[in-house]
Amino acid sequence: MKIVTEDLLNSILDSLEQIDYVKTEDIPNIDLYMDQVTTFMDTKMKGTARHPEEDKILTKTMINNYAKNNLLPPPVKKKYTKEHMLLLIFIYYFKGILSIGDISKLLEPLTERFFYEKESFGLEDIYNEVFSLERAEIERMKKDVSEKFGKAEETFSEAPEESREFLRQFAFICMLSFDVYVKKQMIEKMIDNMEKSKDEGQPAGKKEPKEKNKEK
Repeated sequence: MKIVTEDLLNSILDSLEQIDYVKTEDIPNIDLYMDQVTTFMDTKMKGTARHPEEDKILTKTMINNYAKNNLLPPPVKKKYTKEHMLLLIFIYYFKGILSIGDISKLLEPLTERFFYEKESFGLEDIYNEVFSLERAEIERMKKDVSEKFGKAEETFSEAPEESREFLRQFAFICMLSFDVYVKKQMIEKMIDNMEKSKDEGQPAGKKEPKEKNKEK
C-alpha cells in the first residue's frame, strides 16, 4: 500500500511540475476572428483540462457570454486583439473558483485602466508580471502538498485495514479542499473590499480609460 500512496504523491507532484502558461510572445500580434481565438486557446491550453480529449477550453458561446457580462470588451470589426486574448486567459483560470460576477468586478478596473493602453504600462505588462511569479509558487505548492500528504498518511491508524487507504486519501482531499475554501473566502473578501472602495470613490489616482477607438 505504501508504494501505491507514494506513486500517487509522485503523480501529483509531477502534474504540478508540468503546469505552464501561455507566453505573451506566443500570442499573435495580429487581431483574430472568433474561430481563430478558440483554435488558439484550444491548442495552447488543452493540457490544463481535466479531460483533454473531451473538455472544451473555450467556445463561441462562452466568448459571447463573457462580453454580455462585461468580462470582455466587444471585438473590433469582429476581431479580437492580443489584449482580448490575455483577458480570456485570466477568465479561464478565474472561472474555476470565482463566480462570473466576481470575475467581472475583478477585471473591470483592469480593463478600464490598462486594456486600451498601448504606449506605456498596459495589460501585457501586468500579465507578464503576474505569471512570472508562477514558478516560485509551484515550488512552494509542491512543498505544501508533500507536507499535507505526509500528515494524511499518519491518520486513521485505528481504522479497518481494508478502508485505511481510502480514508487517508479522503483526509488528504479534505486538507486540500480546506485550503482552497479558505483562499476562496479571502479572494471574495478582497473583491468585496475593492468594490466597496470603488463605490466610495477610491482608490485615489485612478486612471481614466482612454477613448475606445472602435474603428482602429
